[in-house]
Amino acid sequence: MYNEKHLKNIGAAIDKAKALYDSCVCCGHICGINRNEDKIGRCKIFEDTHHIKVASHTLHLGEEPMLVGDKGSGTVFFSSCNLNCVFCQNYQISNDGVGDSVNIETLSDYFLSLEREGALNINLVSATHVIYPVLKGLKIALEKGLNLPIVYNTNGYDTKELLDCLDGIVDIYLPDLKYVFDDKAIKYSRAENYFNVAINAIEIMKSQVGDLIVNDNGIAERGIIIRHLILPNNESDSYDVLIELKERGFLKSTISLMSQYNPQFKALNFDNINRKLYKKEYDDVVDYALDLGFENLLVQEMESSENYLPDFTREKPFQM
Repeated sequence: MYNEKHLKNIGAAIDKAKALYDSCVCCGHICGINRNEDKIGRCKIFEDTHHIKVASHTLHLGEEPMLVGDKGSGTVFFSSCNLNCVFCQNYQISNDGVGDSVNIETLSDYFLSLEREGALNINLVSATHVIYPVLKGLKIALEKGLNLPIVYNTNGYDTKELLDCLDGIVDIYLPDLKYVFDDKAIKYSRAENYFNVAINAIEIMKSQVGDLIVNDNGIAERGIIIRHLILPNNESDSYDVLIELKERGFLKSTISLMSQYNPQFKALNFDNINRKLYKKEYDDVVDYALDLGFENLLVQEMESSENYLPDFTREKPFQM
């Protein structure tokens, strides 16, 4: 089912990604550097386009229920990041450089081994800044029979040009929508014009795959799940995020309201986000979403904040 479609589209996707790297416009920073000549942009990628730094490849049960089932999502975490979130729970890989540089053949082996282990999908975590080698590794795996839905798990700071590469390749989009206002996006993530880039990306994603479709077992087959991590003191502009989504026709879309915030990395240096989220803060946002008419909300237990703290120096980062 998936293999035939992906194989049909992967060649054109790779060609588009290569062209994207000539003057990099993968994300909202629009660095414009020639990454095919190994120039280094904001994401600080030092590998050539035949190699990629991978922090972890593992079955992961910590994603939304329709992505994990009983076996787990086949997550591949890529090192570095195009954002600089001060509260990043994955700072070991996004900032500190944890991970191993592998060639695209090894990356393809990771995809295939996850399929053999029973993964329900291949979940590309933070792949925006390495999309060209990711697609090259995916092509090798597809030619060897990989037949799983592809999940694109992103912070949302993706350009139209990058998403054009993924049309016909990605089956399930899993974007963040972090903020509405630039002051927060710049202060906490060093991302100018974040909302405009992200909401445009999310609208393109939905136009490609539609709203979420699950099978008879409740497992996602296709569609979009929009994530929003709620920060303390409404520093994530949560109420405005919901208003913007409603005004753009997302009331029927699946919205994952995340309570798991835990002050990590540099967050303790910022007064408004140096504590965990209060239950009332979370419940108030959920109630507001319901009042606005959102029909497909995913909510988390407050206790989940500790469960989502990985250690990428271990072979199994999410093992408790």
